[in-house]
Amino acid sequence: MQVSKKLVNSVPGSADDALAGLVACNPDIQLLQGHRVALRSDLENIRGRVALLSGGGSGHEPAHAGYIGKGMLTGVVAGAVFTSPAVGSILAAIRAVTQAGSAGTLLIVKNYTGDRLNFGLALEQARAEGADVQMVVVGDDSAFTTQKKAGRRGLCGTVLIHKVAGALSEAGASLEEIVRRVTAAAGAMGTLGVSLSPCSVPGSGPTFQLAQDELELGLGIHGEAGVRRMKMVPADEIVKTMLDHMSSPSNASRVALEPGASVVLVLNNLGGLSFLELGVVAGAAVRCLEDRGVRIARALVGAFMTALEMAGVSLTLLLADDELVGLIDAKTTAVAWPNLARVPVTGRSRVLAAPEEGPTVEEPVPAGAPASPQVRLILERVCSTLLGLQEELNELDRAAGDGDCGSTHARAARAIQEWLNSSPLPTRPSQLLSTLARLLLEKMGGSSGALYGLFLTAAAQPLQSRSNPAAWAAAVEAGIEAMQRYGGAAPGDRTMLDSLCAAAVELRALQAPGANLLPVLAKAVQSAEAAAESTKNMEAGAGRASYISSARLELPDPGAVAAAAILRAVLEGLQSQSA
Repeated sequence: MQVSKKLVNSVPGSADDALAGLVACNPDIQLLQGHRVALRSDLENIRGRVALLSGGGSGHEPAHAGYIGKGMLTGVVAGAVFTSPAVGSILAAIRAVTQAGSAGTLLIVKNYTGDRLNFGLALEQARAEGADVQMVVVGDDSAFTTQKKAGRRGLCGTVLIHKVAGALSEAGASLEEIVRRVTAAAGAMGTLGVSLSPCSVPGSGPTFQLAQDELELGLGIHGEAGVRRMKMVPADEIVKTMLDHMSSPSNASRVALEPGASVVLVLNNLGGLSFLELGVVAGAAVRCLEDRGVRIARALVGAFMTALEMAGVSLTLLLADDELVGLIDAKTTAVAWPNLARVPVTGRSRVLAAPEEGPTVEEPVPAGAPASPQVRLILERVCSTLLGLQEELNELDRAAGDGDCGSTHARAARAIQEWLNSSPLPTRPSQLLSTLARLLLEKMGGSSGALYGLFLTAAAQPLQSRSNPAAWAAAVEAGIEAMQRYGGAAPGDRTMLDSLCAAAVELRALQAPGANLLPVLAKAVQSAEAAAESTKNMEAGAGRASYISSARLELPDPGAVAAAAILRAVLEGLQSQSA
């Protein structure tokens, strides 16, 4: 078995170190000496209020210690990774809050056998000592369609119970009232998870295996099996499957998602999902729920109860009236609770209309400007050249970047092709370059889009009043100067500037009276191609490649190759029309 890599000091000490690290960074939390227990630093402020204790195995961070604070938990008791905490530590935590003058103690426990047993035993021992203690067991799992003898597993919905109970305690509610209210809330809640990969306990290998094209629906937060495995499908379909399962009338643990229902939605990252993917899932969940006529009163998106590094997400739905939403909105100092907007998600405008562009002023076309059909043919040749180079440029970029240079240029080419097919070309060269600049800034993306946008925007200026070969040479110089000023690169830094600057040197010959455009441009293209090839012998001084050891850069810079290829396409386009 291959043991997974973990950033820990030791496997046995990982839970203690993690809790100590949280406490070290948060002055509002303190450790209970001799125990894996974290408590509010201001225990004196719970006098006369109900104390709230929770906990369970480590590995679910930020649960549970991240929810300690005014308006949420008074303290937590942590076990080793995926292991129930010790009875002695639970009892010590109860004693600590009782001695601080709490008006009773509520234990909020996820429905797992070990947690129920250990917290239950500590409760009985504390009661024998005269403490007023009660326990609420949270089971919000909506995976299993028939009731299991062990009941529903406790999942991310437990965090909402922490919040509701905390708000009630802070408002001065009695222990009995808090138990009644949170029990009702827990009964109106469901959670379902889906995973793309397993997790691994420190010192061990993965808890289960999934094929590359599979996902698991309904698994637990310790890697326990779910209800079924599915083939990978788009996020929208996954979310629909999850919500259908959670709300199916044949599901004994269903959430009653009737049209008009109001819910608090939690999108919970199980630990290893990228936040890009989490955003995609969040949007899908909002659309799917609103399409069913469900009103989303509040939406929480983030990592609330994880399963170590599991790449997955869980959806929690809490049916909530205005009073319950008010408890969710109540203030808390807990560091892991999000800064939640206290307004409904459903029913608000999500798009601001873009500002209108100012009116364009038609100016006379300068003498010598190329005709639109000629420009169209040149642009089409540039696009086909870049599309043909996509894989080659990506391969060159993998040595020193993120391997997307060809894809970025291909995206620009497709955007230009779409524009050519849908819009008439501006007749003025300056307007043509300015329009291309805006198009690439919007569609190309990345630093390449910004650099080409800079080049074209600056190059448009010398072409406003004239469009002869000398003006085009000046345009190239202006574009290069803008790229150097804002991009920070220079010739010799192994960038597209190496090709462009080499070409610009040759294009200066166009300043001479009677200069012949095509021979000068042909020489400029040859210099650009030679400069691009020479970049493989350069040490990068700018861009992502500057962070890579020069020993790894044995191929030409993809940006320089692309720039030279564009110049070659322009030359060939002009030659084909003069033949």
